[in-house]
Amino acid sequence: MEKVENCETLYEIVQEGEGDATVVKASTVTVHAKGVVKENDYKFWSTRDPGQQPFTYQAGIGGVIKGWDMGCLGMKKGEIRKLEIPSHEGYGDSGFPAWKIPPKATLVFEIEVLKIH
Repeated sequence: MEKVENCETLYEIVQEGEGDATVVKASTVTVHAKGVVKENDYKFWSTRDPGQQPFTYQAGIGGVIKGWDMGCLGMKKGEIRKLEIPSHEGYGDSGFPAWKIPPKATLVFEIEVLKIH
């Protein structure tokens, strides 16, 4: 795994993307995402689960946790990245009780870029 620029989050490209367009700061991006707590392998979210749908957000401006926000910059359409996000670049000391994410949890996300708007 490689380190995300200006972060401690690590990333691995699982599948290469296509085309010239990349996710840059302020891009609107639609993704499939799956999030797991590394310490106990608890899946807290997946856009592929029944009743869920792809997630759209604005990249690089703090609308999602830092590790995700910075870890997706540079991705191309169709690219899948695995991100390993330390707690201080995720939900920190409080965790995210509504999703049963414990305090100080390391998060592992698999993100697939579906569309760069």
